[in-house]
Amino acid sequence: MPSVMLKKNPEGKLVFYVPKKDLEEVAESIEFDTPEKWGGEVVLSDGSKYYFEPIDPPDFPITLRAKRVDSGE
Repeated sequence: MPSVMLKKNPEGKLVFYVPKKDLEEVAESIEFDTPEKWGGEVVLSDGSKYYFEPIDPPDFPITLRAKRVDSGE
């Protein structure tokens, strides 16, 4: 499970960065993004998917552990 850094860009979109892979992508969708719960499956602009255990909505920037989700392709 890689540690990923999450921040909001100037347009307010979630930016996902994996330092060990030098991967930086914008999140296209996130499973839970409500005032009560944030996280779940995140789909990035390159089509890759990661999973975060749902948590209370965080303050950004934040570093979390994420699991790569196999796309089955």
